[in-house]
Amino acid sequence: MTFWTDPINFVADWLMGVFTGWGMAEGLAGVLIALIGIFALVTFAMLLDILLVWVERKVVARFQDRLGPNRVGPFGIFQPFADIVKLLIKEDITPIGADKIIYNLAPIFSLMSVLLLWAILPFAPKIFGVDLNVGLLYIVAAGAIGTLSIIMAGWASNNKYALMGAFRTVAQMISYEIPMVVALLIPTLLAGTMGVNGIVESQGIWFVVLSPLGALIFVISAIAELGRSPFDLNEAESEIVAGFHIEYTGMKFGLFYAGELLHAFTFGGFISVLFFGGYRFFGLENFGPIVAAVIFLLKALFFYWVIMWVKYTVPRVRIDHMLAFNWKFLTPLAFVLLMVTALVSKLLAGASAGWHAAGLFLANVVVGWLTIEILKAHARRQREREETPAQPAVQAAQH
Repeated sequence: MTFWTDPINFVADWLMGVFTGWGMAEGLAGVLIALIGIFALVTFAMLLDILLVWVERKVVARFQDRLGPNRVGPFGIFQPFADIVKLLIKEDITPIGADKIIYNLAPIFSLMSVLLLWAILPFAPKIFGVDLNVGLLYIVAAGAIGTLSIIMAGWASNNKYALMGAFRTVAQMISYEIPMVVALLIPTLLAGTMGVNGIVESQGIWFVVLSPLGALIFVISAIAELGRSPFDLNEAESEIVAGFHIEYTGMKFGLFYAGELLHAFTFGGFISVLFFGGYRFFGLENFGPIVAAVIFLLKALFFYWVIMWVKYTVPRVRIDHMLAFNWKFLTPLAFVLLMVTALVSKLLAGASAGWHAAGLFLANVVVGWLTIEILKAHARRQREREETPAQPAVQAAQH
């Protein structure tokens, strides 16, 4: 075993030798090594978060035809550090009448919910925190903490606008969790496991080929869960002056912002893991775990860019339209797709991998075509109703 073939265990064995050489018991040394590993992972995540602040501001500047940060450091690369200093020295305000404990815990929970997800992210075959056999269930459970943190912040702030943002969170995030969970069942069905590592290893053919509609539903639901445009009704600064975090200042607001950016990147990682092979890319992952980890990070960064692309391109939708889109379209489509995937996968169980993939892909094409035809028919009927002239009241009474 060398650093390049198994870096995590190599460093762990080296630290174990160092600590036991100092006379430390093996059990205590193991606990200390685990804590060091957690600290290293959190440090890497937070440093990446600082980079994402710069990336996001540069990307949105290009979308809006401006330069973005370009003064502090080359290409403005050190601008996030100036922002951190600004947040640290700003006055920390707690509103009168606020529930101080819950008010102060909310931003911590917001960032913690994202860091908990990193425990099961498989960067490479031998670079991951823990391989849970119920990893997808863990994703849903840990992500719910982020929803809880927004509700805590809105309720504890003693502010009507913040409370409105929290109410919208209840309506939005809980609603869109349903199609997201159904979409998560599709990779589970195809891989035969809920373990994230097992899903990656089973993708000889990327699951996006087998279920492109499932990938699309997951991406839409993930953006809604993140609360990013066009689903940013929990903030909606033009209506409720920043929503749930309106009363937060300094680093408390910074934690919410950091959690949002890191959450978007994390969901980009899960999109790549569930539907795009994770760290696998045409055999390049066989050159070692370091190469595999770079592949994973590049895929996650690409899907993070896709999430940014949607955010800075699509306008915010009305909340009744957003909920109608979920309950009347996205959720029924997700359930139909799950049942069709299960049926076709069972019928083609004995077929070769190529025929199995072709059958599932064609099933998605048929479901997508039927969905479009149903939507066109519904739009046609609605247009006919709106274009039909209204009968006068006297004439209608005679009929």
